[in-house]
Amino acid sequence: MNELTALDAVGLAELVRKGEVTGREAVEAAVLRIERLNPELNAVITPAFDTALEASTGELPEGPLSGVPFLLKDLIATCAGIRHTEGSAFLADYAAREDSELVARIKRAGLIVVGITNTAEYGNASTTEPHRFGPTRNPWNNGRIPGGSSGGSASAVAAGVVPMAHGNDGGGSLRIPASCCGLFGLKPTRGRNPLGPRFGDVYSGLVAEHALTRSVRDSAALLDATSGSSAGDPYWAPPPARPFLEEVGAAPGSLRIGFTTQAPNDADVHPDCVRAVAETAEICAGLGHEVVEATPRYDAGTAEEAWFMLWAEGNAWMLDDWSRRLGRTPGEGELEPLTQALCDLGRKRSAAEHLRGVQVLHRAGRDIAEFFETFDAWLTPTLAQPPLPLGALEPPAENPLDWVAVDGRFAPFTAIANSTGQPAMSVPLYWDDDGLPIGTQFIGRFGGEATLFRLAGQLERAKPWADRHPPVSAFR
Repeated sequence: MNELTALDAVGLAELVRKGEVTGREAVEAAVLRIERLNPELNAVITPAFDTALEASTGELPEGPLSGVPFLLKDLIATCAGIRHTEGSAFLADYAAREDSELVARIKRAGLIVVGITNTAEYGNASTTEPHRFGPTRNPWNNGRIPGGSSGGSASAVAAGVVPMAHGNDGGGSLRIPASCCGLFGLKPTRGRNPLGPRFGDVYSGLVAEHALTRSVRDSAALLDATSGSSAGDPYWAPPPARPFLEEVGAAPGSLRIGFTTQAPNDADVHPDCVRAVAETAEICAGLGHEVVEATPRYDAGTAEEAWFMLWAEGNAWMLDDWSRRLGRTPGEGELEPLTQALCDLGRKRSAAEHLRGVQVLHRAGRDIAEFFETFDAWLTPTLAQPPLPLGALEPPAENPLDWVAVDGRFAPFTAIANSTGQPAMSVPLYWDDDGLPIGTQFIGRFGGEATLFRLAGQLERAKPWADRHPPVSAFR
């Protein structure tokens, strides 16, 4: 089992393809790891062991990742017959009735869903501490947050439970937990991965689907398997020139990289987060890239306010959508105070105000696009702070909407890439003196995942992180 734990998904799939390991053996090993580690981490909230063992027995799909165990986040993407609650008591024990298009592609790639991971209620936090299921803990320090809202997936991957796990990102929910848990986390270009068949758009284009991985090549291989528009999708990402997996080992050439450590909302940035950017910039310069201090010119305050209002409106829409599907509205205590407050605010917004918010974010996207006419990437801290203690991001009881200020001081750098639709990644190159990982973020041109994968692969070779394992993990 230890040998299987050390493999990334591409490596494990290769052993399965050669017949050196069976899919069932890989799934059984993942089940044992979940049973051993989950009591401490609380990362997996819905096991799917029986269906996974059944799917792994016999002939597997001829996919690039056949036989590899996989975890699905409990938000947006659905797996037929498996509980889907989005972290909320309102959904009770709702079971998904169909595979979402993303999950159908995941299964065609040969991945086997072994369980569902914990998430903040409806993804509304940079931590993963839903009232219904309790907090997920960071395997690097179980008193710290794993980030959110894909924290269950991040905690499980960092602990070696599975080599990769699904997540989604509407304001940083892939990159934030990647930073907190020492993983590679890529938010793809808007429209790169499908949201259908139920959705064509989630929160006015803010949300993107992908995964958290330990290796860069796993992220690329999965994106090759899942990306591409489906009929009726409202957004279309420029198709890649070649498979993303081929980009990971390709030379990026000499890139022009702008960097900043100043938060767009003027939040204080921890010295270790500043130091992580400085060291990353130094590595990039040593690899032959031109690295200069530079920031796109855009109205950050107005863009942040527009993002927040669209998020509130999205919560109102989401609850209305679920109410129609379930045939009832939430009862007393079935929503967390923050979700209820966001819904109440969102329902007060007019159609004109909504469209004005969309216009603001589209303008920010145009302004920032000018920056990428002369720069290939923009380097920032992923977060303004190292992983915080559990409970530190709990919304204030007296005014839950103050959450936006509390959360914004922790994660001020990530949401702009959701607003513009650009790809962005968090890369784990730095650990602080307390042994906590601190990621650095690179934002690329719209449709420019290839450049990010080339750069990430180069950084992974220059400063490998695969041999760093948290205290709570299957590696120990």
